[in-house]
Amino acid sequence: MNDPVPTAGTQPVPPVVPFSFLLAAQFLVAAAGLVVEIVAGRMLAPYVGMSLYTWTAVIAVVLAGFSAGHWAGGLVADRPARSGLGWLAISGALGAVATIAVLPLLRHLSGPVLSTLADPVSGIVALTGLLFFLPSFAAGIPSPILARLAIEGRAQSGRALGALHAISAIGAIAGTLAAGYVFISWLGSAWTLIAVAGAYACFALACLWMARRTRADDGGVILRTGLAATVLSIAAVTAGPALTTGACKVESRYYCIRSLDVTADFGAPTRLMVLDHLGHGINVLDDPARLVMPYAAIIDTVTRARLGGLPDRAYFIGGGSLTLPRAWTTEASRPGLVVAEIDPQVTRVAASDFGVDPSRFTVRHGDARALLHGHTDLQVVIGDAFTDIAVPAHLVTREFYSQVGSALAPDGFYAMNLIDHMDRLQALAATVRTLREVFDTVEVWVEAEDFTAGGRTTFVLVAGRTPTPQARFVLPPDAPGSSARILGRMPAARIDTLVATLDPPVLTDDYVPIDRLMGPKP
Repeated sequence: MNDPVPTAGTQPVPPVVPFSFLLAAQFLVAAAGLVVEIVAGRMLAPYVGMSLYTWTAVIAVVLAGFSAGHWAGGLVADRPARSGLGWLAISGALGAVATIAVLPLLRHLSGPVLSTLADPVSGIVALTGLLFFLPSFAAGIPSPILARLAIEGRAQSGRALGALHAISAIGAIAGTLAAGYVFISWLGSAWTLIAVAGAYACFALACLWMARRTRADDGGVILRTGLAATVLSIAAVTAGPALTTGACKVESRYYCIRSLDVTADFGAPTRLMVLDHLGHGINVLDDPARLVMPYAAIIDTVTRARLGGLPDRAYFIGGGSLTLPRAWTTEASRPGLVVAEIDPQVTRVAASDFGVDPSRFTVRHGDARALLHGHTDLQVVIGDAFTDIAVPAHLVTREFYSQVGSALAPDGFYAMNLIDHMDRLQALAATVRTLREVFDTVEVWVEAEDFTAGGRTTFVLVAGRTPTPQARFVLPPDAPGSSARILGRMPAARIDTLVATLDPPVLTDDYVPIDRLMGPKP
């Protein structure tokens, strides 16, 4: 947009700053602010998971930062143009330093904050605020200053402000798309933040350069302050690469993937796969049949009891470390075992670090609900969608369970793991009630040791037309010196009482408050 032409009979002061510069500056700042917002969720995931609570905290903190920044920018927006450009340089430098500071602060603050605040939601909000309020505050400062410069010396000020607001929205859209589809997947979160900090530093330099071209005598102190701040921001950006050591072995489009050596805990070469902040599978490298995770042992044992052996036709919702497909294909390939894993990088890490040969079964990458279409006559469908307070809501609804039921053979069954807190059990009760809308029998299984420990417990729900023939299994000790493992089906009367007492909702595609049900106790 060209500078608006004054109307006849008016003699306004000529525009001080080219309008093209103001548009470019607003675009860059808006884009950078939204890139940081998207990256915030990705950065927090290895520490608090990716859930409704995480994104709610991120959006609230970022909006609070923007609002405070707009207010602060408005306090200095009426200064002369040269001072305004100096304040823009200071805000850019602050944005660069605050953005780079996220990298070390995340590692140093996450432990103390999350351990001090037992309530996970409070911990998420506090950690998000400490890390991302200041970068968002810095991103909010320029807008009122740029708006003031846009109307100075321009008769058609409304047209100028409209263009500035429009370019801000376009920048925000561009930043969101670039972060989600380009930067994080190609650069990773840390290098994306470094790139944003570099953009802020360049913005500060451009504002100082524009101030030098402005013919005015004001703003000397502010410009000197802006210059010092910009030099500091350049130093921070330069130091950024040294701060990129992160927790992830691989950072994919979906997860921060870590592969941890836990050999010391199991007396044999063993790996733990961590997706974001939660362990998703443990594989004993030299012994595929050794199932350490309680839910894996339960599903394996119940499946063998109900089918009289291993299945030839099964569908896995989620792959992770591919522990069960690996165990069930030790003696022979079973192409009828289909694993739906949304993240190809998870499969690659499982193959490279967890002793898995994906060629012995079938792996399909995509959403498990979409990929289930067309499958029929399955002996078992295994659901592994629960990951602490982060649950794909579309995989725990009545409509999805109906789709699972249609894909099963007459004697087939559905087995899913579920993580809930023993002092609540709201998610367990709601899931049982929802499954009962579709299946004739719904059982709740748990390992005795895990159940008696209290706190967060992993359950396995088994749903089908007929019950499991046994209600209790005793497995050999998992490690030398340990006791036998007892897997038990919770009494049906106890489950009935739980559901009746809590009276949970039936989870549907239209209403699935699983985050609230799994969240902290009110």
